[in-house]
Amino acid sequence: MRGFKIFTGNAHVEFSKNLAKHLDCTLSKAILNRFSDGEINVQISESVRGKDVFIVQPTCSPTNDNLMELLIMADAFKRSSANSINAVIPYFGYARQDRKAAPRVPITAKLIANLIQSAGINRVITMDLHAGQIQGFFDIPVDNLYGAIVFRDYVRQHKNLKNPIIASPDIGGVARARYFANRLGLDLVIVDKKREKANESEVMNIIGDVKGKDIVLIDDMIDTAGTMCKAAQVLKDKGASSVMAIGTHPVLSGDAYDKIDSSVLDEVVMSDSIPLKQSNNKIKTISVAPLFAEVVRRIYHNESVNSLFI
Repeated sequence: MRGFKIFTGNAHVEFSKNLAKHLDCTLSKAILNRFSDGEINVQISESVRGKDVFIVQPTCSPTNDNLMELLIMADAFKRSSANSINAVIPYFGYARQDRKAAPRVPITAKLIANLIQSAGINRVITMDLHAGQIQGFFDIPVDNLYGAIVFRDYVRQHKNLKNPIIASPDIGGVARARYFANRLGLDLVIVDKKREKANESEVMNIIGDVKGKDIVLIDDMIDTAGTMCKAAQVLKDKGASSVMAIGTHPVLSGDAYDKIDSSVLDEVVMSDSIPLKQSNNKIKTISVAPLFAEVVRRIYHNESVNSLFI
């Protein structure tokens, strides 16, 4: 019996504990320290020889520190004769740098993929990659889970959504929003915007009729919250009854919390792929740890993962 073990870095310990709980096990022990100059030091506290190891570590802020912890832990497991090393990365940092959008810029997502493979990781399990084609940057299996399976049930059971309709906050997110709309059997509208500069957006117009509708805005992440808040304002101005925002990853950088507080958004629903920095009355968190736990179980037993999303 080869067995499996769940380890965690420092990025999101609570998520890791929740995942292990749903697998009826406890987190295995590893010591992660820092030298006085900031270098990360890892020591695995129990044998992993011949075991299937799962490292739970979203590469959220501080991105570089969390990424290095993941890579160093993977190297330690490789040198400790683990049977396989699986990286559970609920939020995949650097995913927005997936192409050359301007001259003389890197494709950092590809660099990260190379580093992950070089560290000895055999499989990556993540959720709602900003660009799905990042899976092609790897020469190892990548399971890109859909957060829609969790949010779908929440929307269906929401008592205040009398006349719901799905909306994409920009043209780039149409495919994601359409998938969600199809799963729920709802119509789709699109917010067309013009971005003036990085991390700022200007909403231009709405493609579709939203008057009297309860809008569900769908995106893979909410970073500065500028797009969602401005989109919500335009939707309300066009006659929408309510606007709920759903974002898988709560990046929420800068003054995102203040923007959400002062916006016309009625509710913001996100997963726990990233730990929240502060509480907020408008923000509701839905745990995706049970979903990741089921995927880990299926991978260990060589069962289908795709059947979860059919």
